[in-house]
Amino acid sequence: MPAAGDHDEPGEIRRPALPPGRAVELPGRGATFVRELAGPPGAPTLLLLHGWTVTADLNWFTAYEQLGRRYRIVALDHRGHGRGLRSREPFTLEDCADDAAALCEVLGIERCLAVGYSMGGTVAQLVWHRHRDLVDGLVLCSTGAHFADTRNEQLHFMSLAGLASLVRLTPERARAWLGEQYLARRGRAYEAWALEELARHDLAALLEAGRAIGRFASDEWLGTIDVPTAVIVTMQDQVVPVRRQLALFEGIPTAVAYRVDGQHDAVVSQADTYLPVLLEACDQVVGRGTDLRRSA
Repeated sequence: MPAAGDHDEPGEIRRPALPPGRAVELPGRGATFVRELAGPPGAPTLLLLHGWTVTADLNWFTAYEQLGRRYRIVALDHRGHGRGLRSREPFTLEDCADDAAALCEVLGIERCLAVGYSMGGTVAQLVWHRHRDLVDGLVLCSTGAHFADTRNEQLHFMSLAGLASLVRLTPERARAWLGEQYLARRGRAYEAWALEELARHDLAALLEAGRAIGRFASDEWLGTIDVPTAVIVTMQDQVVPVRRQLALFEGIPTAVAYRVDGQHDAVVSQADTYLPVLLEACDQVVGRGTDLRRSA
């Protein structure tokens, strides 16, 4: 279970309860940061993949404990995010998927459920697409098969690559902006801790990640996904339009949809509503996978 939190001494940073974390070396790739919970003996593994501009902890801190009661939990910081892998190569979502698969190999994980939130949903799709023997099922949260339909959207994402070079000149100003964006959406209960997490980012890599998200499209192969899949749709989402989330669900033959009456960050801002749905979705995917193996 996560370590105790919320009981800091006066003057110390208030932090949520978090599972043990450590740096893990991925052979030939670099080191990344991982949170782990053992879960019950023999429990399936959930590979938690976080969203853009946050970290595993900022995305999943409300969910670790409840998910860890039923599942083995592995959550990594994506490259360029938090304490994730650093690379001189341009950021790609494919590299994130390969990082996650390499981590599973290092940890001796042969099969997992890939649970992806927002950008993490694109990474989860790519983990299945590139490492099919690893993935028993998918839980795709507040995400889509693509993110840029209109010319304005395409220009927005393209502009982020240019900003990547500028941000190196004014990193403190960029971090302040990023912090305000995060805190405005999620409240300030853990403000100092959240800012501490955000300060760990490689800001240029984050902006390159934004461009990669704009270029992402899984539409051509989405219909070939053949593992049990749950799509959790946040019905008040202002970041990933509901129509895109529903199109993702409709494009996957094996998908079952779940709805949460909340905004894009509902896993944090409306955790009491979101987490029961997330647990149900994971349980349902695991149950369908078990039924498939029995009938094979």
